[in-house]
Amino acid sequence: MAKRALVLVEGNTRGTGRQYVHAAQRLGLHPITLSADPTQYAYLAAESVKSIRVDTNSLDALVRECYQLRASYEIAGITCANEAFYATVAKLCRYFDLPGPNPASIERCCDKFAQRQLLAEAGVPIPTFRVAENAKDVESSAAEIGLPVILKPAVGNGSRGVRLCRNVDELAEHTTYLLGGKQLCSSPRILVEQFAEGPYYSADIMGDEIIGIGAADFGPLPHFVFRETVFPAPLTDDEQKHIADISLRCLRTLGLGWGPTNIEFRWTRVGPLVIEINPRLPGGTGPHMVQLACGVDQITEHIKLVIGEEWDLRKSLSHTAAVRCLLPDRDGILDWIDGDRRAAAVSGVAEVQLYVEPKASIVRKGDHRDGIGHIIAASPSLAQTTTMLQHAAGLIDWSITPFPTINE
Repeated sequence: MAKRALVLVEGNTRGTGRQYVHAAQRLGLHPITLSADPTQYAYLAAESVKSIRVDTNSLDALVRECYQLRASYEIAGITCANEAFYATVAKLCRYFDLPGPNPASIERCCDKFAQRQLLAEAGVPIPTFRVAENAKDVESSAAEIGLPVILKPAVGNGSRGVRLCRNVDELAEHTTYLLGGKQLCSSPRILVEQFAEGPYYSADIMGDEIIGIGAADFGPLPHFVFRETVFPAPLTDDEQKHIADISLRCLRTLGLGWGPTNIEFRWTRVGPLVIEINPRLPGGTGPHMVQLACGVDQITEHIKLVIGEEWDLRKSLSHTAAVRCLLPDRDGILDWIDGDRRAAAVSGVAEVQLYVEPKASIVRKGDHRDGIGHIIAASPSLAQTTTMLQHAAGLIDWSITPFPTINE
């Protein structure tokens, strides 16, 4: 009998890639990663996980590779932990008649401009927005909306290229940066959006069932780098229902509702506005935090759906979990970092992970890559979890020597 394989298209370096591998193995599956460069995922070699080098930007190349795999394996399902390839995964699932999301829905959702157009037409509350393809368009769009505005690429994730522009100088500077091409992938389009001020919330959904709603805050503006996240968010029943109702409207509007979705909000003076809809699980520490809080293993249940098995989203815990991201306050060379073992020994701390080692170069980019580590804690109450997290974070310290200046 052929071994049952779960095909993973690409992975990720800090996020859920390793967790998908482990969850597949626990379900008796053989995870196989298809990647343009498998060496970028250290966990594949460290844990002797099968990987194949293939052009993951080519659907034809992926189809050929899957046909070859079927000579030795039964492909039970195909998925990924990387939003950039989720539409491709959806097409592969259709090609091989495997469970998967609607490719057209995923493509519309991953195009932030198309996503916002559909939401606006359906009357879903979102920030005022415009799309621009050059500096003149950006300037006129910002004038129409009114400063401050958010500038971001129309395609992308992880807050890459997202910045608050508070005046015309910042607007011109970031426009030049985005039009330089490094952040815009294959599309030169820039979204210009109203700055929606207010608390941040995110709804975690599987299918059309809302697992829960989290809250988060960020590091210093003008960037949006997560500093601390809490699940579940301290909301009233009415507030939760309001966000849940809008979330389900988003799913219907975009043709989603198969598999995981993560919807981000800002609760403004006019109520919650939808900031972003991501047709995937939350990245990074999100799934671990949710599991610690309510007992739902989103990754395992997603894989069950992918391979056509029945999932189980019943909650077995009623705790509050929180994550603190360790964010450097300067660029330079990391002299030392310690305290992680002491932090991990604090009661209620579930995980402490450092991403860097001494002598590493620290260059902040204003997005999810800026973190140098994280701490996760959980307990029966928000107050207790917050105290544990603050205590653990206070035990970790580091030193960064700034890079020499030109005049030195």
